[in-house]
Amino acid sequence: MTETRPLHAQIYEAMVERIRTGRWEQGARVPSEKSLIAEFGTSRGPVRQALAALRAEGMVTGGRGAPPRVQPFVPRQSFESFVSFTEWARHLGYTPGQRVVEAARRPAAELVSEELQLEPGDQVVEIIRLRLLDGNPAMLERSAFPLEVGRYLIAADLDRNSMYQTLAAAGMTPTRARHTIDAVAADELDAELLGTPQGSPLLRVRRVAYGPLGELIEVADDRYLPSMATFVIENSAQHATPRTRKTPEPRVSGFGGLSRDS
Repeated sequence: MTETRPLHAQIYEAMVERIRTGRWEQGARVPSEKSLIAEFGTSRGPVRQALAALRAEGMVTGGRGAPPRVQPFVPRQSFESFVSFTEWARHLGYTPGQRVVEAARRPAAELVSEELQLEPGDQVVEIIRLRLLDGNPAMLERSAFPLEVGRYLIAADLDRNSMYQTLAAAGMTPTRARHTIDAVAADELDAELLGTPQGSPLLRVRRVAYGPLGELIEVADDRYLPSMATFVIENSAQHATPRTRKTPEPRVSGFGGLSRDS
């Protein structure tokens, strides 16, 4: 290996790729340290660092005498930076895809108007899309936009293009977002499109996105299959992240059309 990045980082990425592609099969033993050292042309230290990183992320189990074994690969979506689903998928080496289920302009329902700080009945654009990783269902996305933002999306080919890239071309790139993560039971629409039993658990991310001047651009309800994504939030003692604890309250979906809340 001749790249300038640390050897352990290069070895880690090579191992992740083997797990992701199935070259290292789920449940199989990881090759011995001796064979990995010979393969990568390095010493024991970088190999052990790479294996430790895999264990920390749950991609490999074992240690303290137990042989390391490969666990199922679950794509991670980091909130360390705010990126679109399309950019995230490509960063991980997947082919992103999407299918528009509904795209409509309509008067804002009460919850949507409240979250977007609009008057009840103001026009919004609501879009529901099924998001795919390598052609497999991964997430059902329900988004609502103020009309002045959503009008750039209603006529766009969102089966082929990223919503955020479309907005960026119109000079409306989201620059900040607030995410609320919880778990919900799959409703009828979730079950139908994600191919999971109704009532099964989904990882939900509710998102409020803002533009550079603090203007509200989007509110969204994204529901992921747990087998297709996990989320990572990194904090440090030097830079504390403000936290709040809230008691969940029953919510009624503010999205119209095909959207249903559990």
